[in-house]
Amino acid sequence: MRIVVVGSGGVGDAVARIAARRDFFTSMVVADYDVERARRTVAAAGERDVVGGRFVAAQVDAGDPAAVEALARAHGATHVLNAVDPRFVLPVFHGALAAGADYLDMAMSLSHPHPEHPYEQVGVKLGDEQFAAAGTWADAGRLALVGIGVEPGLSDVFARYAADHLFSRIEELGVRDGANLVVHGADGEPIFAPSFSIWTTIEECLNPPVIWSGEQARAQGPERGWHTVPPFHEPEVFVFPEPIGPVECVHVEHEEVLLMPRWVDAERVTFKYGLGEEFISVLRTLHTLGLDSTTPVTVKGVEVSPRDVVAAVLPDPAGLGPQMSGATCAGLLVTGTGKDGAPREVYLHHIVDNAWSMAEYGAQCVVWQTAVNPVVALELLARGVWAGTGVLGPEAFDAVPFLDLLAAPEPVGYGSPWGLEEREA
Repeated sequence: MRIVVVGSGGVGDAVARIAARRDFFTSMVVADYDVERARRTVAAAGERDVVGGRFVAAQVDAGDPAAVEALARAHGATHVLNAVDPRFVLPVFHGALAAGADYLDMAMSLSHPHPEHPYEQVGVKLGDEQFAAAGTWADAGRLALVGIGVEPGLSDVFARYAADHLFSRIEELGVRDGANLVVHGADGEPIFAPSFSIWTTIEECLNPPVIWSGEQARAQGPERGWHTVPPFHEPEVFVFPEPIGPVECVHVEHEEVLLMPRWVDAERVTFKYGLGEEFISVLRTLHTLGLDSTTPVTVKGVEVSPRDVVAAVLPDPAGLGPQMSGATCAGLLVTGTGKDGAPREVYLHHIVDNAWSMAEYGAQCVVWQTAVNPVVALELLARGVWAGTGVLGPEAFDAVPFLDLLAAPEPVGYGSPWGLEEREA
C-alpha cells in the first residue's frame, strides 16, 4: 500500500505519527500547500518509523483535482487520504479517482441549506455530491470510504456493531460528543481556543442540523427521511463517562446522520455536540456580525473571507497540545430492543486523554482521536479484511475487526480501548 495524505495540519500530522508505528504500508507521501509544514510532519514521523525511509514530503494544491491526480500518479499511490478541511473534499475526491487510487476522508462534501425552508427541509445534504458519483467509482472498481474519522467514523462503526451484535430493533442512534478540555494561556489562565478547525466548527455548528426520522421515510420515501431544525436546538445535559461528566449538548449538522440510515435501520438518528455556553455565545456573535461568512469582502482593496480571518487570528489547533488539559469523548447512545427482547440503552464510547496523546505521539487528543481511525481503516484495507467498491461509509463494513484492532495492545493493535456503558432503558 502506497498512501498519499493530502494535508499536514493537526490531523494529517497525527496520521503520519500514528502510521509510523505500523508496518502495513510501503510509503506515505505527506503533501500540503505549505511544503515546509509537510516536511516538519515527515521529520517527526520519520523519527518514529518502525520500517525506515517510508515518509516523503510534497507540495500540492488541494483545491486543484489535476494537481492531486498528478501527485498521486507521480508516487504510484494506491490510496489517497484527505486530511484537509471540507472545502477541498471534492477536488481531492475527484483527483484520487482520476489517478486510479482508492480514497478516504474524515469529512464529506459540503451541504447547502434549503433556499426557502432551511430549518425544516434539507437542501443539498452533506455527502450528496459524493454519493452522486457512487456508480462511477463502482464502475472503476475503486473504493471511496467516506467519513472515517472519529465523528463521523468511529461512531458509525459503533452503529454497525450495535445493529449486528447488541440490538434486534434500534429506536435511536444518538451521537453524543463532549470533552472537559481547557486551553491555558501563557499566564496559566483559561483562554478561548477551539481544539479543532474553527472553519469546520463554524460550518457544522451554524448550518441547520439534520435529523433522520424512520417514520417520515416510510411515509414520504427514503430521501424524505431527513429534516432540519434550527442551530443549537433541543439542549440536553448528557452525562459522559469519567473523567468528563455532565455537559450540555445541542443538535449540530454532522455526517453521521446522513450516513447511518443508509446502512443501519433506526427510527431516529441524531448528532449532539457538547459545545458549552461560552462556545455557543461566541458562535452566535460571529454569526450576528457576519464573521461566519465564506463570501469574500473587500478590505482596503484586498478580498478576504470573514471566516478565513477568524481562523487566521485564532491559535492553530495543531499546536495547542502543550497548553491543553483534560480529555475528549466520542460516542454513540443507542436505545431500542436488545437481542433478548428487553429494552436496552447503551453508550459506546472512546475517550482520549490529552496528556497521554501528547506523551505518546506529540499530538493533542482531539486531532489524535480523529486521525487514528483512518489509519486503522487503511490497515484493514491493506490486509484485505475490509474491501469494497463505490462510495461507502464505515457502516458498510464489519465493525468487529476495526474495534478489535483499535483496542488491542501495541504492537498487535493501537492500544486505544473503547467502552460500552449500559444505561437504564
